[in-house]
Amino acid sequence: MIEALQDWTTSLPPALQWLAVIAIAAIPFVESYGGAAIGVIAGIHPAVAIAAAVIGNVISMLVFVLSAHGIRGKVKKSDQELSPKRQKLKRMFDRFGVPGVSLLGQLVLPSQITSAAMVSFGASKNAVIFWQIISIIIWGLVFGVLAALGISLLR
Repeated sequence: MIEALQDWTTSLPPALQWLAVIAIAAIPFVESYGGAAIGVIAGIHPAVAIAAAVIGNVISMLVFVLSAHGIRGKVKKSDQELSPKRQKLKRMFDRFGVPGVSLLGQLVLPSQITSAAMVSFGASKNAVIFWQIISIIIWGLVFGVLAALGISLLR
């Protein structure tokens, strides 16, 4: 899948490749870290690739958070059983709070899912958005820089 996304990005005119990175980074499980790496590997300047990946991931995360917030406001709490992944996320949320889950949650689930889950657990929508944006920037920067360093080592 990553190769297909990379091929699609490089097939576009250079002026539109950053739009492809925005679209790619909006996909859960690809996110800012995958989008930044794909953009750098496709030959986009690392700063542009990282910025585009962050923008795509943030837009996608905002859609999930605002949707979860709207749904939570309309639906009463139910005592339904949480799935094993949501139980793990809830334990992380109870232990580390919004900052910890935002920064570390991407090791378990995509930012879109973790952010929506935190809002559904009762976290402040604004706190989730703030910390998720910080997390998305950090993860995008780290993987974008690593991809750029890897490309420079291959030359």
